[in-house]
Amino acid sequence: LAVLLLALSLGPGTTPAAAGPDAPKPRIQLAILLDTSNSMDGLIDQAKSQLWKIVNELATARQNGRSPELQVALYEYGNDGLPGSEGHIRLVLPLSADLDKVSEELFKLRTNGGDEYCGQVIGRAAKQLDWSKSGSDLKLIFIAGNEPFTQGPADFRATCKEAISKGIVVNTIFCGSHQEGIDTHWKAGADLADGRYMNIDQNRAVVAIATPQDAPIAALNVELNKTYLAYGAAGKKGKARQEAQDANASTVNAEVVAQRTVAKASGQYKNVDWDIVDAAKDGQVKVEEMKETDLPEEMRRMTVEERKAYLAKLSQKREEIQKQIRQLSAERDKYIQEQRQKQPGEETLDTAVLKSVRSQAEKKNFEFEKK
Repeated sequence: LAVLLLALSLGPGTTPAAAGPDAPKPRIQLAILLDTSNSMDGLIDQAKSQLWKIVNELATARQNGRSPELQVALYEYGNDGLPGSEGHIRLVLPLSADLDKVSEELFKLRTNGGDEYCGQVIGRAAKQLDWSKSGSDLKLIFIAGNEPFTQGPADFRATCKEAISKGIVVNTIFCGSHQEGIDTHWKAGADLADGRYMNIDQNRAVVAIATPQDAPIAALNVELNKTYLAYGAAGKKGKARQEAQDANASTVNAEVVAQRTVAKASGQYKNVDWDIVDAAKDGQVKVEEMKETDLPEEMRRMTVEERKAYLAKLSQKREEIQKQIRQLSAERDKYIQEQRQKQPGEETLDTAVLKSVRSQAEKKNFEFEKK
């Protein structure tokens, strides 16, 4: 979809007016551009393991007291398995609030050596994605890779300037030494688009800290999943995706399982397309108007009043479980902070992303809970 942003973007430091009761929900839009050439397996592993940590941080954001909708898009570039005529670039997922789908696509990524055209993939993301037209929404591109920023047919200077002219900030993450990233123009790209330049070691193994809360959080996740009811044509596929991403998280470590479960207890995790509890609560469906064949099997023989009562009971149970998860999460965060003080700091994908998001979100009047 073509970008139709108007020239309404707020300049740095501008504070938008307070939102009225009928104002649309604020949005944080992230486009993540990952180099999937042969040397980037570590980068993809970091993205898979740290997605839910980033989501949990953004779930605490508020703009004028309102929680934003988080949308994530994903591109891969620099992969020889992609057509050269397309610049070895693929739109993996357009801007989406379906966080299970984001996780699913991250776990599918595979590396294959190629040419990395940073300027071209930035231009593609700026033009192709359905960016918000609102100047008060936060619109960010994060590009990560390890080859010179100057490669390819598109001049990064032009595409970065084009992005920021539409209110899209470009942040660059060089996988290598800080000075090498400067020498190969990764910092120049960020500077042109009001972004932040960072460097990480993509091969650093992120230390997972086991906590006493991990096991009870995992047990609550099992109970939480029982409150999701598939409905309609997308129901079975959506439920299967949820279970598959739980399984994917478990292949990494207990910390990722915990982070994913905490994300599922936040307001960012909604599944109105396939879960009837979310859909009914959000006003997307009315059970009294639904065809019997679109209902979950256990609800088909119920009266309308019984259906409503059943969904209300499930919704209440879900909220109770989510509350317990959030309480355990707070205890878990405290425990981890205490343990982290005993270890040296480490710059990985999640810390790089979150540092940028926090500082840039403040310019759009977003506030974050202090931990």
